[in-house]
Amino acid sequence: MVGTEVSRKKFILRARFLCTLFVIAALLIVVRLYFLQIVHGAAYREEALGQYTAQAPQTPRRGSIYFSDKDGGLVSAAVMQTGWRIAINPKLLESASQAFAKLSPIVPLDRSSFFASAEKKTDSYEEVAFRVNDSAARKIRALKIPGVMLVADQWRFYPGEGLAAQTLGFVGFPKDGNVKIGVYGLEKQYDSTLIEASTGLYVNPFAQIFTNIESALSKDPTGHEGSIITTIEPAAQRELEKTLDGVVAEYSPRLAGGIVMDPKTGAILAIAGRPAFDSNAYGSVDNPAAFDNALVSGRYELGSIMKPLTMAAALDSGAVTPASTYKDEGCLERSTFTICNFDHKARGVVGVQEILSQSLNVGASFLAEKMGHSTQTRYMRLYGLGERTGIDLPNEVEGDLSPLGSGREPEVNYDTAAYGQGISVSPIEMVRALSALANEGVLPPPHVVSAIKYETGLTRPVPTSSGTRVLKAQTASIVSDMLVKVFDEGLLHGELKMEHYTIAAKTGTAQIAKPGGGYHPNGTFLHSFFGYFPAHDAKFIVFLFAVEPHGVEYASASLARPFINVAKFLINYYDIPPDR
Repeated sequence: MVGTEVSRKKFILRARFLCTLFVIAALLIVVRLYFLQIVHGAAYREEALGQYTAQAPQTPRRGSIYFSDKDGGLVSAAVMQTGWRIAINPKLLESASQAFAKLSPIVPLDRSSFFASAEKKTDSYEEVAFRVNDSAARKIRALKIPGVMLVADQWRFYPGEGLAAQTLGFVGFPKDGNVKIGVYGLEKQYDSTLIEASTGLYVNPFAQIFTNIESALSKDPTGHEGSIITTIEPAAQRELEKTLDGVVAEYSPRLAGGIVMDPKTGAILAIAGRPAFDSNAYGSVDNPAAFDNALVSGRYELGSIMKPLTMAAALDSGAVTPASTYKDEGCLERSTFTICNFDHKARGVVGVQEILSQSLNVGASFLAEKMGHSTQTRYMRLYGLGERTGIDLPNEVEGDLSPLGSGREPEVNYDTAAYGQGISVSPIEMVRALSALANEGVLPPPHVVSAIKYETGLTRPVPTSSGTRVLKAQTASIVSDMLVKVFDEGLLHGELKMEHYTIAAKTGTAQIAKPGGGYHPNGTFLHSFFGYFPAHDAKFIVFLFAVEPHGVEYASASLARPFINVAKFLINYYDIPPDR
C-alpha cells in the first residue's frame, strides 16, 4: 500500500508538471499570436504585399504622435504611411515613351525627369515616382511593363498638415546622414523614443515579452520605443492659429506667436508661431527660420507684462501694500537717462493700482526702488526668468538677466527691468512666471508630452517636476484682483469686460533694441498680452505677442481683441462655469 501511495504521488506531480508546461506553452503561443496579429499585423501585411518586388533601402519606422482632445480622445498628429515608389531599370526598359504613356495616367510623373532617368543606360535603378498608393500600385503591377519596378515604401505623414507644425517638427535627412531622423520639434526631442530600432517581426518571443515588461516597469517611460501623446488640444490649437493669422493679416508683424497653457499643471494646450509651414511640405520653405519655435528658442524684451511680476515682488516682500501711494511726476532722471510714462504725463499722488491700470513706467521704477535692487533681483530669479523652463521642446534658451547689476548704469537697469525693458526672456519663461499669479504663487512645469504609448497598448504618463512656490498665495490673489480691475476698467475703457467671468490681464508695448545697444527714438516695437481666467480658479493662461506690427501703436489695440476671441472660445468650448 505504501508503494502504491508513493507511485500515486509521483504520478500526480508529473501530471501537474506537464500541465504547467502546457499552460506556459499555451500562454506563450497566445502572446506570440497577439504580437503577430495585433501588434505587428500591419507590418506583416506590408511585407507580404512587397515580397515579390525590389525592396527600398530601409526607412526607419517611427511611433505616432497624438494630440489629445478635451475629452481625452487621441487624434493622430504624425503617423507612418505605407505605399510604393516607382523605379525603372533603364537597361531593361524597352520603350521609354510607351512606359511613360502607360504610367502617367495612373500616377503623376515629371516628363523631363522621367526621360532623363530613362537615358541613363549604365544605371539599373532610377526612382521616378513616390508615395504611390496601393490602388495605383495594383494597376501598375497588372501592366507588367519591362524595366518598371514597384518598390515598397513608407513615409511620415501629418494629417493636420500645418497644424502645430513648429511643435511637431518633421522627419528629414541630417546634414551628414542618409537615414531620416527627427530634425525639429517633438520629432527631434523624442527621436530616440519614436524611432523603432528593430521591426520586431522576428524577435525571439521570450525577448519580446520581457522587453515589454521592462518598458512597463522602467522609471523613465521615454527610454523605450513607443508613440507619444501630447497635451495639444487640436481645436484649441486651431483657434490659436486662426487668431494669429488674423493678427498677421491685419498688422503684418515680422513675427507673431501665442501660447495657451493650464497654469496649474503646466500642460500646454496650444502653442504656435507665424510664419509657419506644412510639415508634409517642409522642403518648399524658403526661410528655414520658420522651422524654429520662437516661443521657446527666442529671447525678447517683452515690456509691461513684467509689471504685474514687479508688483507681486514688491507686495510679497512687504515693500508696499495695496493701499500704498506714490507721487508720479511723469518722468524721472537716472544718471544720464530719463525714464518716462508712455505719454510723458504726470499723475500726481496715486495708488499703486494705477501702475497696472495705466501702465506707468515711473510707478514700476518706484516699486523697484522701494524693494531694493537685491530683493528685485532675487524675485526675478525666483520667477525663473534667467533659466530654462525644461519644456520638452528642442533649442530652449534661457533669459538674459545680466543687465541687473552688471550694466554701465546699474540703477537705471533695475528701473527699466521693472517694466520689462533691458532684460530679455523667452515667451515660455514669461508664461511660466506669470502662471504663478494664476496658480496661488506656484510656478508650474511647462510641458507638451503627457504620456508614452507602447506597441502593446500600454500607456504610461511622463513624470513632470513639481511646482515651485515663489509667492505667498495671498500675494497672488491680491495681484489677480488688481489685474481684474485692469481688464474690467482700464483696458479699452472696459469695453471687453465680461459680465459673468473675471479675467486678469495686462498689455505690453516694448521698444526693440538696436543692434549694439540703445533704442531708436521713434523705433520699432514689440506688442505682448497675457490674461488668465477665471481669475481666482484659472483654467487657462493665454499669451500673445507680435514683433514689429504695422499701423498700430499699442498692444491694447493690436492684441486685446484677439485675446478675448481666444478666451471666449475656450470658455465656450470647455463649458467653464461663470464665477461672478
